[in-house]
Amino acid sequence: MLTILGFAMIATFLVLIMMKKMSPIAALVLIPALFCVFVGKGAHLGDYVIDGVSSLAPTAAMLMFAIVYFGVMIDVGLFDPIVRAILRFCKADPMRIVVGTALLAAIVSLDGDGSTTFMITVSAMYPLYKRLKMSLVVMTGVAAMANGVMNTLPWGGPTARAATALKVDATDIFVPMIPALAVGLLAVVVLAYVLGLRERRRLGTLTLDEALAREPESETVLVGVGSGTASGAKSGAKSGGGAGSGTGEDADAGPATADGGSDDDFQGLDPNRATLRPKLYWFNALLTVALLTAMIMEWLPIPVLFLIGAALALTVNFPHIPDQKARIAAHADNVLNVSGMVFAAAVFTGVLTGTGMVDHMANWLVDTIPDGMGPHMGLVTGLLSLPLTYFMSNDGFYFGVLPVLAEAGQAHGVSTLEIARASIVGQPLHMSSPLVPAVYVLVGMAKVEFGDHTKFVVKWAVLTSLVILGAGILFGII
Repeated sequence: MLTILGFAMIATFLVLIMMKKMSPIAALVLIPALFCVFVGKGAHLGDYVIDGVSSLAPTAAMLMFAIVYFGVMIDVGLFDPIVRAILRFCKADPMRIVVGTALLAAIVSLDGDGSTTFMITVSAMYPLYKRLKMSLVVMTGVAAMANGVMNTLPWGGPTARAATALKVDATDIFVPMIPALAVGLLAVVVLAYVLGLRERRRLGTLTLDEALAREPESETVLVGVGSGTASGAKSGAKSGGGAGSGTGEDADAGPATADGGSDDDFQGLDPNRATLRPKLYWFNALLTVALLTAMIMEWLPIPVLFLIGAALALTVNFPHIPDQKARIAAHADNVLNVSGMVFAAAVFTGVLTGTGMVDHMANWLVDTIPDGMGPHMGLVTGLLSLPLTYFMSNDGFYFGVLPVLAEAGQAHGVSTLEIARASIVGQPLHMSSPLVPAVYVLVGMAKVEFGDHTKFVVKWAVLTSLVILGAGILFGII
């Protein structure tokens, strides 16, 4: 019964948000609360929620201060050279813009943190998508898949969890998987190219002059993080299309062609904004490198690192208290939206775990594996990693389900390392799971409905995961 109710709860949640009958925050709270009562454990709802909040509180704290830190870094101009380089590559060609989104997300993902990747990627690319009226779900989908492939880095989380759960070396899991993961990343870039060609056919090929004439940009400091983020924005500039325009795959826009324009005119971020601190550029760069190094080396817990980093960034770049308050207020909308979503997700995960639904669902899936599939447990694990890492947290899958799969594999002569490698192929899909806090940073900054993102990305993310799995089998890795 718990197995059926668990799947029913997840299905109800996904259907309601994709049909836009409920907001994600409301669905994350109300649906599990209702099913908790159905299970007959309504009296324990408070305990489940507190346990869920306690487990996700460090993540919420990390996201809150990471948003402030990287928001300030973008305000003061740290990422302007990266933005300009990407814009010079992309120009006003929709195909190049989508490919550039995949490349930028993959590069920034080297720090191992999805939230950081999405904040930088969206901040750089949102002005282009908005200005050209491109589909914003293409941006969020491509960024999520590129980050999902790179999330398999040993310091990204899943690989370390698999190594810990199965008591093997993370390097022995990751290094042999590099060829298969490279094929997966190539698949994301090829998919970005195809989606970009589709956008080019829909919009036509534009030049910079036309892009500038089409829609003057009104958000000048941190475009795409939410209303109110651009202190000093040019009031009175008309924003074409509204906050949500372009979020669907089939948004309309007319084609155009002409010549002229210069790369410097198409900045995305206002090059004259009052918050720029060019004299402090190298301080900010060194602070960011030190922060990322400390995060990778695990010198301190990540929430503590971002808390200290945000405090230093604010104090040095904006020594006057009113200026610090203005920067915090500028990013408050995004902080509140994301942290609220994380704590709402804590209700969902708390009920799933506390009622035992996760355990029953996992055991049911493992028990349904036919005996004849025993020698192919690598393939089975890879296939199961797609739905299981989407419907439950990485912790639940790697510490709860993976050891059972590994034990079943060993009974049929399949090595533990092979099972561990197969377990990480579902990460491109996992990064768009409603249980991943970082995805709310992505859709929130891009002003995309979570349901729209889900409907667009799931099919492509599944395809990318299967490509990685197929490459792993072809190369003899899995």
